Amino acid sequence: MTAILTDRPTVKLRPGKGRRLAEGAPWAFADEIAMDRRTKNLSPGTLVRLVEGDRPLGLAAFNPASTIAARLLDPDPEAEIGVDWFTARIRHAQALRETLFEAPFHRLIHAEGDALPGIIADRFGDTMVLQPNAAWAERLLEPLSKALLEVTGARNLVVNATSRARRLEGLEEYLEVTHGAVDAPIPAPMNGATYLADVTTGQKTGLYFDQRPNHAFAARLAKGKRVLDVFTHVGGFALAALAAGATSALAVDSSAPALALAAQGAGLTGVAERFESRRSDAFDALKTLADEGAEFDIVICDPPSFAPNKGALANGLRAYQRLARLAAARVVPGGWLVLCSCSHAADPESFHRANTRGMAAAGRQAALVHSGRAGPDHPSHLALPETSYLKALFYRLDG
Repeated sequence: MTAILTDRPTVKLRPGKGRRLAEGAPWAFADEIAMDRRTKNLSPGTLVRLVEGDRPLGLAAFNPASTIAARLLDPDPEAEIGVDWFTARIRHAQALRETLFEAPFHRLIHAEGDALPGIIADRFGDTMVLQPNAAWAERLLEPLSKALLEVTGARNLVVNATSRARRLEGLEEYLEVTHGAVDAPIPAPMNGATYLADVTTGQKTGLYFDQRPNHAFAARLAKGKRVLDVFTHVGGFALAALAAGATSALAVDSSAPALALAAQGAGLTGVAERFESRRSDAFDALKTLADEGAEFDIVICDPPSFAPNKGALANGLRAYQRLARLAAARVVPGGWLVLCSCSHAADPESFHRANTRGMAAAGRQAALVHSGRAGPDHPSHLALPETSYLKALFYRLDG
């Protein structure tokens, strides 16, 4: 086995700071590390032996420029991190997805949930989209990419290094097709619909696989119903609902390219005559629909993160409350309101309370019928609440 980055400095935890790691957490924060001059001068992504006192904790990736200073990679502090190491981890992740899905359209690597900290990889048939969101992954991009292609048999690899997480790691942003070629959006089947994923210029990796089970639950409610899908991206809930027999779907988004892909997806799904889109800010669209007196049997709001961190939580919860108020007013009596949050800083109870206040301000009574999370191709790390981020709450409204 060829070793990569085998120079292993030792990094120490500060006294009394090992409790979370002992309980299974894979991170050590900067204020938990004994940051002497040597440690501060280590290059981002350096592989280190992490210790507490004289007790070795394992092999970690270290970045003195990040709040998450150390990410545990392996319990063996002498583990060799190369193609073989990556191959074993990726094969383990792929075995789960092959159990869950018949077609190769899913998230293959979900960072800490798949024991590959800071690494995201989504599969679109013969194309992989890789996000190396941590400094160690960037430094080891070559063996990581090689292992990813060998395990999956994919022909094309897109490295999307444009995430907010990379900025927090002090890394530069870029996007590059490093293997093969990607010349057009990729058709992706999901819940009876066909979505078009723009993996080179679209949002994130091009498609949100995490909402798959929530799309499916909404689709179960949609037959014969009028649907409003706010923050639709490339068709989101709307296409799944139409594929399940919704009479109509109005898809709202601020992105013209995303709506164009949604319309193309409606055509590929065979539901174009029941699909309509509107380019608008979501809050403005809901106000305009109120002026028009428009009502729907199902209203779904799946916004981007309103609270990306704890500092933004208060404002984020107010935004969720406002969205719930405006959206609830567009639901017919006995209809459904689906409210989603991908903000890990907003815990489920806080999110539900914000929604409850918003619906009450709209004069609506509601029952919470179903709580959805991210799909099983997005496994959560048991010691990291941050990895269980997605919430989709299904309310039935009366009055």
